[in-house]
Amino acid sequence: MAAKIKTKDKVVVLTGQDKGKTGEVIRVLPSENRVVVAGVNVVKKHQRQSARSEGGIVEMEAPIAVSNVAHLDPKDNKPTRVGFKTLEDGRKVRYAKRSGEIIDL
Repeated sequence: MAAKIKTKDKVVVLTGQDKGKTGEVIRVLPSENRVVVAGVNVVKKHQRQSARSEGGIVEMEAPIAVSNVAHLDPKDNKPTRVGFKTLEDGRKVRYAKRSGEIIDL
């Protein structure tokens, strides 16, 4: 099945403690149905000191379920669902169902 949310997509959080926040998708974890969004679901992790890194408390983004985020419509920056359609040249692209705008360029 094709991925509706990919890296570098602009998304908005629909539920949870970060509801309403927007950000860019940093990483997609398809096996777990989760995504990592910049500035959303920030947690503190206690990291042990090693030869490569300094120890201490580090803030990092934790994964969030794909069902809790929605694409931002490129036209009006509101949440939208994503559909697929085939263009005349044969390319399969994603589009915003809210406005009909093509997401992939």
